[in-house]
Formats: sequence, C-alpha cells, structure tokens
Amino acid sequence: MYLEKFKLPGRTALVTGGGRGIGLACVEGLAEAGAKVIIADRDEKLAEEGRAVMKKKGYDPEIVIMDVTDPARVTKVADETVKRHGKIDILVNNAGIARSETPAETVTDEHWLNVLDVNLNGTFWCCRAFGKHMLEAKSGAIVNVGSMSGFIVNKPQEQCYYNASKAAVHHLTKSLAAEWGSRGVRVNAVAPTYIATPLNAFVKSNPRMYEAWIGGTPMGRLGEVEEIASVVLFLASDAASLMTGSVVIVDGGYTCW
Repeated sequence: MYLEKFKLPGRTALVTGGGRGIGLACVEGLAEAGAKVIIADRDEKLAEEGRAVMKKKGYDPEIVIMDVTDPARVTKVADETVKRHGKIDILVNNAGIARSETPAETVTDEHWLNVLDVNLNGTFWCCRAFGKHMLEAKSGAIVNVGSMSGFIVNKPQEQCYYNASKAAVHHLTKSLAAEWGSRGVRVNAVAPTYIATPLNAFVKSNPRMYEAWIGGTPMGRLGEVEEIASVVLFLASDAASLMTGSVVIVDGGYTCW
C-alpha cells in the first residue's frame, strides 16, 4: 500500500535545468518511479549529455530546449508538452544560478536582475504556464527547488541577491499552494544545503569557505544530489498527497545552529 504511493507510472514530468546535478538526479528518480520525464535545459549540449547518462541506466527521457527567463518560450513548451502527451502531471523547477561572492555594495544592476530573473521569475513563469494545464485537469504536483539560503544568511560568501531570490521562491510556493490547493494542484519546495556538484567543486581548494560550510553542518559533510532528488520524488508522488505549501529543509542540520 505505502510503497505504491511513491510510484509514478503513466505520469508525465518535466524538470528544468535537468541536464546535470540535482536536476539530472531528479530526472533519474522520477524515471525510476515510472514517470515519462522531459529534460528541459537552456544548454542543448548539457541536455544531450544528461540524456546519454540516463540511457546508459536504462531510461529514455525526452529533451526540450528552454530558457526559463523567456516566458513566451516557457508557455510554448508547456502547451506543446500537453499537446504531445495529453497532460503534465509533475513540474520540478530546478533551474537556478548563484553568482556568489559579490558584496551587496558592489552588486551591479545586471547581476541582481539576472539572479532574480532566473531563480524567481523563471520559477513563476514555469508555474504559471504548466500550472494552467494542471488546473484545467484538476490534478498536478509542482516541486520548486529553493535553498536553505532562503532561511539563513550564508557565510563567508556574500550573496544577498541569491538569498533574497530563494526566500521569494519559498513564499511563492506557499502563495500558489494557497491559491491552487482546492483546485487539485499541490505546490511544495525543497530547500537544500551545499550539495556536491561540479559547481561546488571549487570549495575544496578554499579552506576558509570549506570549513565554514562543513564546520557549520552538524552532519559534517556536503549533501549528495540523490539525497535531494529523493525528497523531490516524495513531494511529487502520492506519498505526499496531504502536503502543499511545505518547504522541506534538507540541510544536514545546517539551520539548527
């Protein structure tokens, strides 16, 4: 009875930024649960590489090239996805950027707007475009990828723009959940800690930053992409059928201190 709730046969899922890292792990987790998964990425090369990795593991995700900061393109992809598959059951808004280590007083307009455009606007454009179809079907699950940075201020790196964007994603999640809960669409978020991805590999050569990251984590380690994807799978599945508006912190205990 209970394990069945985690299975997703016959469901269609789309993961933004799905070509690598947390996004690709989410693609694998959803595919393993039986969903038909679409990798949405702005970088065609990354998308193809991600698909190749999945094919070696026995999965065959589709690919769609989409920049989440382009609302017209996002809407077109949503419409075409539903036309092709008849529905969209699961949306994972994973695409995001950080551009950390810039003090607030030196942040340019371009820097601020770029991070907010990808992390917040991009998440909303996708929720709006795919959410419309879910609302029409009176069924759907959206999982936004926020961050523990939406709850705390990271150190030693300066990144007020990133922190603000993720806090906004968390509140957007709750707001959409409140609006759409009675109409069959659940909206939740996962808030990860520092994860061992190629983008964070640099930290091992920066002792001061590494100590701040790991020394501030009760579990004393970085997270792994599959540890985030597992929570995304849970939130996307019927195992979380009573959950909406939740922001699940997956941080190795970082926010305890």
